Amino acid sequence: MPTKTATQGSAYFLDHAQVADQKATYAVIVDNEAGVLHRVVGLFAARGYNIESLTVAETDHANHTSRITIVTRGTPQALAQIKAQLEKMVCTRRLIDVGQDEESLERELALVKVAGVGAERMEALRLSEIFRARVVDTTHESFVFEVSGAPSKIDKFEALMRPLGLVEVARTGVLSFSRGAQRA
Repeated sequence: MPTKTATQGSAYFLDHAQVADQKATYAVIVDNEAGVLHRVVGLFAARGYNIESLTVAETDHANHTSRITIVTRGTPQALAQIKAQLEKMVCTRRLIDVGQDEESLERELALVKVAGVGAERMEALRLSEIFRARVVDTTHESFVFEVSGAPSKIDKFEALMRPLGLVEVARTGVLSFSRGAQRA
Protein backbone atom coordinates (compact mmCIF):
# COMPACT_ATOMS: atom_id res chain seq x y z
CA MET A 1 0.00 0.00 0.00
CA PRO A 2 1.54 3.31 -1.07
CA THR A 3 2.08 5.91 1.66
CA LYS A 4 0.81 9.46 1.33
CA THR A 5 3.24 12.29 1.20
CA ALA A 6 2.76 15.30 3.43
CA THR A 7 1.23 17.27 0.56
CA GLN A 8 -1.34 14.63 -0.33
CA GLY A 9 -4.54 14.42 1.63
CA SER A 10 -3.71 17.09 4.21
CA ALA A 11 -5.48 20.42 4.36
CA TYR A 12 -2.36 21.98 5.87
CA PHE A 13 -0.50 21.72 2.61
CA LEU A 14 -3.17 22.89 0.21
CA ASP A 15 -2.11 25.74 -2.01
CA HIS A 16 -4.34 28.63 -1.01
CA ALA A 17 -3.95 31.24 -3.68
CA GLN A 18 -3.73 34.75 -2.32
CA VAL A 19 -6.59 36.93 -3.49
CA ALA A 20 -5.59 40.52 -4.17
CA ASP A 21 -7.36 43.29 -2.32
CA GLN A 22 -9.74 45.44 -4.35
CA LYS A 23 -10.83 49.00 -3.78
CA ALA A 24 -14.52 49.67 -3.18
CA THR A 25 -16.43 52.95 -2.96
CA TYR A 26 -19.85 52.86 -1.30
CA ALA A 27 -22.34 55.70 -1.06
CA VAL A 28 -24.70 54.97 1.82
CA ILE A 29 -27.87 57.04 2.19
CA VAL A 30 -28.74 56.97 5.88
CA ASP A 31 -31.16 58.56 8.32
CA ASN A 32 -29.69 61.82 9.56
CA GLU A 33 -29.80 61.15 13.29
CA ALA A 34 -27.42 61.01 16.21
CA GLY A 35 -25.18 57.96 16.40
CA VAL A 36 -25.50 56.77 12.78
CA LEU A 37 -21.91 57.60 11.85
CA HIS A 38 -20.72 55.90 15.04
CA ARG A 39 -22.59 52.71 14.10
CA VAL A 40 -21.19 52.71 10.56
CA VAL A 41 -17.62 53.24 11.76
CA GLY A 42 -18.16 50.67 14.51
CA LEU A 43 -19.19 48.11 11.90
CA PHE A 44 -15.78 48.48 10.25
CA ALA A 45 -13.82 48.57 13.50
CA ALA A 46 -15.53 45.48 14.94
CA ARG A 47 -14.51 43.41 11.91
CA GLY A 48 -11.00 44.83 11.58
CA TYR A 49 -11.64 46.57 8.24
CA ASN A 50 -9.92 49.82 7.38
CA ILE A 51 -11.63 52.93 6.00
CA GLU A 52 -9.33 54.73 3.54
CA SER A 53 -11.65 57.69 3.09
CA LEU A 54 -14.86 58.79 4.79
CA THR A 55 -17.05 61.77 4.00
CA VAL A 56 -20.49 62.53 5.36
CA ALA A 57 -22.96 65.37 5.10
CA GLU A 58 -26.69 65.94 5.14
CA THR A 59 -27.91 65.88 1.54
CA ASP A 60 -31.69 66.07 1.91
CA HIS A 61 -32.96 68.26 4.72
CA ALA A 62 -36.64 67.55 4.03
CA ASN A 63 -36.19 63.76 4.20
CA HIS A 64 -33.58 63.94 6.99
CA THR A 65 -30.99 61.91 5.10
CA SER A 66 -27.22 62.07 4.86
CA ARG A 67 -24.83 60.58 2.34
CA ILE A 68 -21.82 58.72 3.67
CA THR A 69 -19.12 57.95 1.11
CA ILE A 70 -16.74 55.20 2.21
CA VAL A 71 -13.63 54.04 0.38
CA THR A 72 -12.18 50.76 1.62
CA ARG A 73 -10.10 47.81 0.44
CA GLY A 74 -10.46 44.08 0.90
CA THR A 75 -10.85 40.72 -0.69
CA PRO A 76 -14.00 40.22 -2.75
CA GLN A 77 -15.44 38.15 0.11
CA ALA A 78 -14.66 40.84 2.69
CA LEU A 79 -16.18 43.56 0.50
CA ALA A 80 -19.32 41.47 -0.01
CA GLN A 81 -19.60 41.11 3.76
CA ILE A 82 -19.11 44.86 4.31
CA LYS A 83 -21.78 45.63 1.71
CA ALA A 84 -24.24 43.15 3.24
CA GLN A 85 -23.66 44.50 6.76
CA LEU A 86 -24.14 48.10 5.62
CA GLU A 87 -27.38 47.17 3.83
CA LYS A 88 -28.69 45.43 6.98
CA MET A 89 -28.29 48.46 9.21
CA VAL A 90 -31.66 49.89 10.26
CA CYS A 91 -30.54 53.44 9.51
CA THR A 92 -29.54 52.59 5.90
CA ARG A 93 -32.09 53.70 3.34
CA ARG A 94 -30.02 52.81 0.27
CA LEU A 95 -26.53 51.60 -0.60
CA ILE A 96 -24.91 52.44 -3.91
CA ASP A 97 -21.79 50.54 -4.94
CA VAL A 98 -20.29 53.42 -6.90
CA GLY A 99 -17.03 51.57 -7.42
CA GLN A 100 -18.78 48.97 -9.60
CA ASP A 101 -19.44 51.63 -12.25
CA GLU A 102 -16.19 52.25 -14.12
CA GLU A 103 -17.66 55.49 -15.45
CA SER A 104 -18.36 56.86 -11.97
CA LEU A 105 -16.94 60.20 -10.88
CA GLU A 106 -14.63 60.44 -7.88
CA ARG A 107 -13.41 63.80 -6.71
CA GLU A 108 -11.49 65.09 -3.74
CA LEU A 109 -10.36 68.51 -2.52
CA ALA A 110 -7.01 69.20 -0.88
CA LEU A 111 -5.22 72.16 0.62
CA VAL A 112 -1.46 71.88 0.11
CA LYS A 113 1.02 74.16 1.90
CA VAL A 114 4.42 74.56 0.24
CA ALA A 115 7.26 76.64 1.70
CA GLY A 116 10.12 77.77 -0.46
CA VAL A 117 11.97 80.65 -2.05
CA GLY A 118 13.71 81.20 -5.35
CA ALA A 119 13.63 78.46 -7.96
CA GLU A 120 11.60 76.04 -5.80
CA ARG A 121 8.94 78.70 -5.27
CA MET A 122 8.67 79.39 -9.00
CA GLU A 123 8.55 75.67 -9.83
CA ALA A 124 5.75 75.13 -7.29
CA LEU A 125 3.77 77.95 -8.89
CA ARG A 126 4.38 76.56 -12.39
CA LEU A 127 3.25 73.07 -11.38
CA SER A 128 0.15 74.47 -9.70
CA GLU A 129 -0.91 75.95 -13.04
CA ILE A 130 -0.50 72.58 -14.77
CA PHE A 131 -2.68 70.91 -12.11
CA ARG A 132 -5.16 73.83 -12.13
CA ALA A 133 -4.55 74.40 -8.45
CA ARG A 134 -5.62 77.77 -7.08
CA VAL A 135 -3.42 79.81 -4.78
CA VAL A 136 -5.67 80.55 -1.79
CA ASP A 137 -2.99 82.01 0.49
CA THR A 138 0.48 83.39 -0.08
CA THR A 139 3.30 84.86 1.95
CA HIS A 140 6.89 85.68 0.99
CA GLU A 141 7.91 82.18 2.08
CA SER A 142 4.90 79.96 1.30
CA PHE A 143 1.82 79.15 -0.75
CA VAL A 144 -1.35 77.33 0.11
CA PHE A 145 -2.83 75.66 -2.96
CA GLU A 146 -6.38 74.38 -3.38
CA VAL A 147 -6.48 71.45 -5.77
CA SER A 148 -9.42 69.25 -6.66
CA GLY A 149 -9.89 66.23 -8.85
CA ALA A 150 -9.51 62.48 -8.83
CA PRO A 151 -7.61 61.16 -5.81
CA SER A 152 -4.78 60.04 -8.10
CA LYS A 153 -4.38 63.64 -9.33
CA ILE A 154 -4.06 64.88 -5.74
CA ASP A 155 -1.51 62.12 -5.01
CA LYS A 156 0.59 63.20 -8.01
CA PHE A 157 0.41 66.89 -7.07
CA GLU A 158 1.47 66.07 -3.52
CA ALA A 159 4.38 63.92 -4.75
CA LEU A 160 5.63 66.70 -7.03
CA MET A 161 5.40 69.32 -4.26
CA ARG A 162 7.27 67.19 -1.70
CA PRO A 163 10.80 68.01 -2.98
CA LEU A 164 9.80 71.65 -3.47
CA GLY A 165 9.05 72.21 0.21
CA LEU A 166 5.74 70.50 1.03
CA VAL A 167 4.84 71.41 4.61
CA GLU A 168 1.31 70.16 5.14
CA VAL A 169 -1.63 68.55 3.34
CA ALA A 170 -5.32 68.43 4.31
CA ARG A 171 -7.69 66.29 2.21
CA THR A 172 -11.47 66.15 2.31
CA GLY A 173 -11.90 62.52 1.35
CA VAL A 174 -13.56 61.10 -1.73
CA LEU A 175 -16.95 62.15 -3.04
CA SER A 176 -18.49 60.00 -5.74
CA PHE A 177 -21.39 59.92 -8.17
CA SER A 178 -22.56 57.71 -11.00
CA ARG A 179 -22.67 59.42 -14.38
CA GLY A 180 -25.90 60.05 -16.27
CA ALA A 181 -29.32 61.47 -15.51
CA GLN A 182 -30.64 58.47 -13.60
CA ARG A 183 -30.51 58.32 -9.84
CA ALA A 184 -28.24 55.55 -8.61
